[in-house]
Amino acid sequence: MPTQAATRNHAHLKEQPERQLLRHKVLAYGGFDFPFMLIVTVLLCLGLVMMFSASYVYAIRHHNGDAYYFIKRQLIFAVLGFAAMLLISKLNLNLLRKLAIPVLMVAFLLLVVVLFYHTDIRGFRRWIPLFGWTIQPSEIAKVALILFFAFAMEKYQRPLYNRHAKDNRGFLRRFFAQWGCTLLYMGILLAMVVLIFLENHVSGTIITLAIGALLIFIGEQRIPLWCYLLIAGVAVGAVLLVFHNPDILPEHAAKRIMAFKDPASDPSGSNWQSTQSLLAVGSGGWFGQGFGNSIQKHLYLPEPMNDFVFAIVCEELGFLGAFCIVLLFIALVWRGFMIALHTKERFGTLLVIGIVLQIGLQTALNIGVVTAVLPNTGIPLPFFSYGGTALLILLAEMGIVLAVSRVSREIKK
Repeated sequence: MPTQAATRNHAHLKEQPERQLLRHKVLAYGGFDFPFMLIVTVLLCLGLVMMFSASYVYAIRHHNGDAYYFIKRQLIFAVLGFAAMLLISKLNLNLLRKLAIPVLMVAFLLLVVVLFYHTDIRGFRRWIPLFGWTIQPSEIAKVALILFFAFAMEKYQRPLYNRHAKDNRGFLRRFFAQWGCTLLYMGILLAMVVLIFLENHVSGTIITLAIGALLIFIGEQRIPLWCYLLIAGVAVGAVLLVFHNPDILPEHAAKRIMAFKDPASDPSGSNWQSTQSLLAVGSGGWFGQGFGNSIQKHLYLPEPMNDFVFAIVCEELGFLGAFCIVLLFIALVWRGFMIALHTKERFGTLLVIGIVLQIGLQTALNIGVVTAVLPNTGIPLPFFSYGGTALLILLAEMGIVLAVSRVSREIKK
């Protein structure tokens, strides 16, 4: 006859699978990818240090002598973001799938709200004021787009396109069977980039469009090659059209492109930032002027803590220091791709690819602008540029990558 203790143990064993199944729907178990976490932490710490170095002179001048004005605000979002990263890293992918559509709807709602309720900063409609802080909907829109595309492209995954296969359905049914999902993705992407463009946010439009287009290219398997070539041709044509006719863009963007085409045309106006940025980069030499010793941040380079913080990095840490930071970004993107490739779930793979593509694109474009290889488009440098919403969302995205890495490690075991 079983003892009372044995009966309790038997009941516990019967309840355990149900409890584990319930927990498994919400939480992910197993270790996350430590190298990726380490790179993120190093970049975050370096970014905070360099953002403070780049910002304290500007803060003293414009914020009542408070040298710590920007770093205090950035630290708040860094702490919140790091906590969010750790929390999100424990979430199961099933929960992230359920959040895909609600997050997309919230992103679209905020993109509409910001057009009517926003801060008035030089004609830009990018930030929603909230209790003394601001929210930038375009940053939320990027992660919402990646999350939804990964969810939809997994759910509606289709076999490879075969133009020789027989199909007895009518033309419209064949057309929508082949192109329906692609048209849906393109429609969502177009609506999002139009709303972001209406904010006078050209850089956000470029990044969002690039991320969405690349995910459609990677995730949609039934599109024939000629379609990709056609889209690539249209994209190149659009770039050439804008470059030769910048007046079709908003005034601030048009001036920047014209200044890029002819740097000597407006050296003290639209081209001032780029000129001062090159002076900072060039004066850094191989080993830099030393931490805190930048000259250009003394009100020569406007708002150096934002899009041109990498120029201050080059000036203070030199070519070698800047090169090491670039290597860290390359390592972050490479490690993210390794996590994606080792993940058996299509949702997780596309999710990580979208996130690391965003970081890689933003980093490359920002450095291109700082070094005057590209026109000044106002693209921030991840982890380094000042911006609370951007940093919070970025760290949340890092948490998503870590959550996916837990799943890939569980599968390996």
